[in-house]
Amino acid sequence: MTNTSFPHADAPKRAEAVLAQLKAQFGERVSCNESVCEAHSHGEALQVSRMPAAVVFAESTADVSDVLKLCHHHQVPVVAFGAGTSVEGHVTPPEHAISLDLSRMTEVLEVNPADLDCRVQAGLTRQVLNVQLRDTGLFFPVDPGGEATLGGMCATRASGTAAVRYGTMKENVLGLTVVLANGEVIRTGGRVRKSSTGYDLTSLFVGSEGTLGIITEVQLRLHGIPEQLSAAICQFENLHDAVSTAIEIIQMGVPIARVELMDEVQMAASISYSGLTDLQPLTTLFFEFAGAPESVREQVSVTEDIARENNGLRFMWADTADERARLWKARHNAFWAAKAIDPSARVISTDCIVPISRLADLIDGVRQDIAASGLQAAILGHVGDGNFHTLIMTEDSDAGHARALDLDRKIVARALAMGGSCSGEHGVGLGKLEFLETEHGAGALSVMRALKATLDPLNILNPGKLLPEGPVFKG
Repeated sequence: MTNTSFPHADAPKRAEAVLAQLKAQFGERVSCNESVCEAHSHGEALQVSRMPAAVVFAESTADVSDVLKLCHHHQVPVVAFGAGTSVEGHVTPPEHAISLDLSRMTEVLEVNPADLDCRVQAGLTRQVLNVQLRDTGLFFPVDPGGEATLGGMCATRASGTAAVRYGTMKENVLGLTVVLANGEVIRTGGRVRKSSTGYDLTSLFVGSEGTLGIITEVQLRLHGIPEQLSAAICQFENLHDAVSTAIEIIQMGVPIARVELMDEVQMAASISYSGLTDLQPLTTLFFEFAGAPESVREQVSVTEDIARENNGLRFMWADTADERARLWKARHNAFWAAKAIDPSARVISTDCIVPISRLADLIDGVRQDIAASGLQAAILGHVGDGNFHTLIMTEDSDAGHARALDLDRKIVARALAMGGSCSGEHGVGLGKLEFLETEHGAGALSVMRALKATLDPLNILNPGKLLPEGPVFKG
């Protein structure tokens, strides 16, 4: 890339100079404490960490702007940090970098119930937002599972268990406030549901992983809380039958709220970890139905018929809110359940997606790859949109990690060969860089690098993430 690369030979001096000015302006909101820096040295899952030079806690868009102006002037890299729940190394800083923590930016700035939208600061989590929206009859549906911040969810274009009905962050963000690398503040989009004016800058920044600008405020699309929610699970003796059931439900146009899969390896782990003692270690589909009572009844009837035709065992219902929460918590805790199988093991979480018509073929192939690898791995995912994860368990050593990554590459290669993507929701960060050219092609990547070079010519924003090194499109 033509961008200035890090680290500079004089990077420590640059960091020291900017740190002195940051401390003068922000005082105790600048921390070089070892434990604070260690907490900001990595995210989850990917075993890559690096200590930042300091952590700065922002409380407003103006704070973020001031930090970036200083860092831009001194050519010091900056990595935005929210809750640290990303899994592909997105928040791991380069050497002599500033970790800019937005977790104190938690205000709900406005709620417009009549228009079904709201504006929030980027450090707010979806869980806290939904508590504050409770009395309006509205909620925000994108549910990646962890305690992620909404700014981080925008940066990684998050989705999750409810995407099959409500879409991803891409479909649920109307506008943004973004601070550019030089500290300039811009607003993209707005409150209207559609516009035919200008470039779609909102979509440009959603999914940019903090490499083009730092998101500080988000205008969100809200949805009405369904009149009725019902949840159920159905177990299958054959994984292919479960996948076929999910595919047929989508192809039939059933407006299901969620349909999640956990294979027998994952179910055995989750039964033990989450106390699902009334279930068997069999491949299981988790369903949620939402809407008016008559609509829910129709969804349930069609889904039960499809499951029965695919050799599904009996439906088991979660009739109360507490029971629904227990089931979905077990699904969200799947990673930790797999980790608990052997606490000394390393768990590598993969993520890929294919058109739903190819999902059964892909999972069949992945199971063959798992068997050939000799490793233990669990399969789970958002099968309603063709996205699934493989949790690969291996010994915590360089050799074990290499074996897991070899299996990961085979899984991703299968997905790409079927017209899929190397990531449906985890994003790229550091962990998926090697697959980008295969998926997008050299030409598209050169255009992406040109955008990066235009918006961040000094390459201070999360350098080394999202885009592999290569030529910039010249025109």
